[in-house]
Amino acid sequence: MALRHAVLAALLDEELSGYQLAKAFDTGVANFWHALPQQLYAELAKLEKEGLVAGREVVQDTRPNKRLFKVTDAGLAELDEFATATAKPSFIRDDLFVKVQAADHLDTGVLVAQLTERAVFAEAKAELFDVLLRKMRGDRDEEEFLRHGERIGPYLTCRRGLDFERSNRDWCRRTAEVLRERQAARARR
Repeated sequence: MALRHAVLAALLDEELSGYQLAKAFDTGVANFWHALPQQLYAELAKLEKEGLVAGREVVQDTRPNKRLFKVTDAGLAELDEFATATAKPSFIRDDLFVKVQAADHLDTGVLVAQLTERAVFAEAKAELFDVLLRKMRGDRDEEEFLRHGERIGPYLTCRRGLDFERSNRDWCRRTAEVLRERQAARARR
């Protein structure tokens, strides 16, 4: 997947400015694709040049003018072509995993602190996803929304983000606990 596809997918529901797109990435798309705001602005310019998004200027009285972008028919065709391609398996690249791999040769205290920090971060992200999911489904319970909700794609990817962050949190907590127990056992010897 390229950034272009994530941007096109984020623009499916409504016109967004570059700023709004960056916010959408932070709260929804970020659970499966990370991009810096400057990358998003550059990608929007490329997509507009290629005719995959259309931009329009919005004049504002009290603020600088802004450009809003929406997916074109060519952009929808690009997404459709992307969707028909075989999905590649994902791979994890995480420096914390490398540190845990080398845990037997590192300062356990430092590693436990980093795991604890990551668990706190994952918990905060999980809480954010939980709020977003509740907002998306409104007064419906999850099963009803999954059966009858209008736009299910953003909900399902947000749900994956929630599960991912909860799993990260649990793994970090358990790994820190194991390392602390092993350190305490070595100290008693």
